[in-house]
Amino acid sequence: MTGDGEDRRVGRRPRVLKAVGLTLAGALVAGCAAAGWAYWHLNSNIKSVDINSALGDDRPAKPTPTPTASQEAPLPTEAVNILVLGSDSRSGEENEALGGGSSTGARSDTAMVVHIDAGRTTATVVSIPRDTLVTRPSCPLESGGSTAVSYGSMFNSAYAVGGPVCAVKTVESITNVRMDHYIEIDFSGFAKLVDALGGVTVTTDEDIDDDDSHLHLKAGTHHLDGKQALALARTRHGIGDGSDLGRIGLQQKLVKALLEQISSAGLLTSPAKLYSVADALTGSLTTDTGLDSLTELTSLGESLKNLAADGVKTVTMPVVTAPSNPNRVVAKEPAASELWESLR
Repeated sequence: MTGDGEDRRVGRRPRVLKAVGLTLAGALVAGCAAAGWAYWHLNSNIKSVDINSALGDDRPAKPTPTPTASQEAPLPTEAVNILVLGSDSRSGEENEALGGGSSTGARSDTAMVVHIDAGRTTATVVSIPRDTLVTRPSCPLESGGSTAVSYGSMFNSAYAVGGPVCAVKTVESITNVRMDHYIEIDFSGFAKLVDALGGVTVTTDEDIDDDDSHLHLKAGTHHLDGKQALALARTRHGIGDGSDLGRIGLQQKLVKALLEQISSAGLLTSPAKLYSVADALTGSLTTDTGLDSLTELTSLGESLKNLAADGVKTVTMPVVTAPSNPNRVVAKEPAASELWESLR
């Protein structure tokens, strides 16, 4: 025969188990809800532009990918070209504070064509100097109508007059290379991304003393925070001859350093850090509609898992001083055309 105390313990046990079960169930639901909210938040961060619809068929042909024998949905392995722009938009308090100057208008402060080879293990990053004089094609406007063809215009004016659509069309017109995707990151987003990664380590070959970008560094190796890294990407007057070509050299160093930082940051072992980086990145992005979801960005990222920093080659489109203006450049032929031909 059992005593009253034992009866109470036996009666209490189901209640305790029930409480534990409810607690675990609640934690599971909360975890799923948090994960769902995180996905929704990151996904809704991304802004996009429907470039394909805007440009239609009047653009370079898209290469036909080689069919795969796999029955599963494999990660993409065909070559891909991505136009990556760094926008100097001063819109918003954070961008205005980081960018300085006028808070109106925007230009493509940085322009890189990223060509990822078939197999996704090597890549070539081609910088296009913003001071390059080009023939800017007629571009459709979101408000209706189109811009006029403009001869001898600075390359970065395309973004200023017609946004991402005109930037893509101008790049395709001077390269005859189809841009499969478009990615744009703004001032504050770049700085936040670097900070979320824990900074970036860059080695400079000469002293930098640029009052315009507010960057003052001695030659050597430096670990930069987001604001300093952005200043490095924008520096031009404190190095070399003060042209855009010197700035491009710094930007290419920064790209390599960021790739190395991302690979060594241990993001997969730190969910909090991974989320912080993802939030900083998605919150600053404008993409084409082919990359405007977390699923599509993740698929692209996973397809690049075997692309290491030492597999990325950085070059600048060959240019010479423009005959019409010593402060501008034009494409150097036939070298420029040969470079773009190699990326088709």
